[in-house]
Amino acid sequence: MSDKHKGHGGGRRLRNYFLTGLIIVAPLAITAYLTWTFIGWVDGWVKPYIPAAYNPETYLPFAVPGFGLLTALFLITMIGFLTANLVGRSIIAFGESLLDRMPLVRSLYKGLKQIFQTVLAEQSSSFKQAGLIQYPRVGLWSIVFIATDTKGEVDSRLPEEESISVFLPTTPNPTSGFLLFVPRKDVIILDMSVEEAAKMVISAGLVSPDYPKKLPVKPGTKSKTEPA
Repeated sequence: MSDKHKGHGGGRRLRNYFLTGLIIVAPLAITAYLTWTFIGWVDGWVKPYIPAAYNPETYLPFAVPGFGLLTALFLITMIGFLTANLVGRSIIAFGESLLDRMPLVRSLYKGLKQIFQTVLAEQSSSFKQAGLIQYPRVGLWSIVFIATDTKGEVDSRLPEEESISVFLPTTPNPTSGFLLFVPRKDVIILDMSVEEAAKMVISAGLVSPDYPKKLPVKPGTKSKTEPA
């Protein structure tokens, strides 16, 4: 092999090494940066309201990153604990009755509350499954997140006997998309998790979860599968 070919081969290997390292380092660096930024943002909001007597930075010569975040998590948990009893629910009901008298604030609060209840409530089945529907036309398939059974006036006015509400995310930003009401029979439920489906949407199909491939089946034998 000539020196020129050897040089090209060495350069290709160096490029492959660099790309491999980039694939490993870049996600770690971005994750660390975003995590650190979020911790600093929460600390900047919470720490000014912590009494100096309870702030460890009062007694230490250095800052304690994350203390504000831990404090916020503790306070949110305590608020949830207190509002779980009769007295707490009465206070919340009184506060919401005051918000109901404020036109703009009332609409904003109710909308945000409904979103958080739908997404975070344990009893909600929102986005627990991913599926496929034919969209934007027959023969083209799109990934959707299964929300819930269609309810209320929309359900009563649809010609189909059984419909479900699905969210069709856009690529590469899955937080935007379309709310669709689809006949249940037209939805193919996928085995992959919502997280795996979201990764597939974000990567425009480049990242696909493993799925067992079916092996050829001989007559009289059971079907077998192997990892993809």
